[in-house]
Amino acid sequence: MTDQPTGSSPQATQAAADAGAASALQRVAVVTGANRGLGRAIAQQLAQAGLHVVVTARSEEAAERTAAELTGLGLPVSGHQLDITDPASVARAMADIGYQYGRLDVLVNNAAIAIDRGQAASAVDMEKVTATLDANLIGTWRCCTAAIPEMKRNGYGRIVNVTSHMGTSAEMGTGSVSYRVSKAGVNALTQILAAELHDHNILVNAASPGKGNTRLPYGKANHTPDEAAETLTWLATLPGHGHTGRLFTTATHSPGEQGQRPNLFSGTR
Repeated sequence: MTDQPTGSSPQATQAAADAGAASALQRVAVVTGANRGLGRAIAQQLAQAGLHVVVTARSEEAAERTAAELTGLGLPVSGHQLDITDPASVARAMADIGYQYGRLDVLVNNAAIAIDRGQAASAVDMEKVTATLDANLIGTWRCCTAAIPEMKRNGYGRIVNVTSHMGTSAEMGTGSVSYRVSKAGVNALTQILAAELHDHNILVNAASPGKGNTRLPYGKANHTPDEAAETLTWLATLPGHGHTGRLFTTATHSPGEQGQRPNLFSGTR
């Protein structure tokens, strides 16, 4: 079972502080690559959970269009341009959001590319390797380092990195080598940041959406973006005593489930 806060333990104290803070303010979440597919589903579910969500995309037009569509559903959503491969764009977006809303509480690193399907490590296109690592690993890292100061300022943060089962040691194999390596790097980064940020009430986890019906699945899709987004939304709204430094899959969490969720690698908590 998930640890429950008792007495005046640090977990109970932090959970009470989170609950009190949440009742007095609206959390602000940033979702990268949120103009379609899984990113849009995550943004919609977070907004439905009561967060103000900033949907981001490489083009301002795409971000604003998606924000307008979700706002039309009565949801608290705005848009902002953010290109995860452009350091200036990332820094500008996070600074703008922190300034405009006075806080940045949740970051979901969803944006990624998959451009080397079937490529072998022994005969690889290094330009594709560089582009993939820059987007999937370095881009995720850029967004984290830009958002973390805003989270520390308010003593609260939730970072969720979208990863893949293809980046786990249990399913490491041939083909799509740069994609696999990039997601293995994301898994390692998740654990490192979780350990570093634990004392700041910033929880960092990763989740593999599996083969969702989006642009990126490897193989036949077996669930919708909305279904894949459920675990990611849950991780983005964990209480103060929640998991950190762990990797989840869509199959390891069901809405409303209260027990221990299995994970694919051991984490900080």
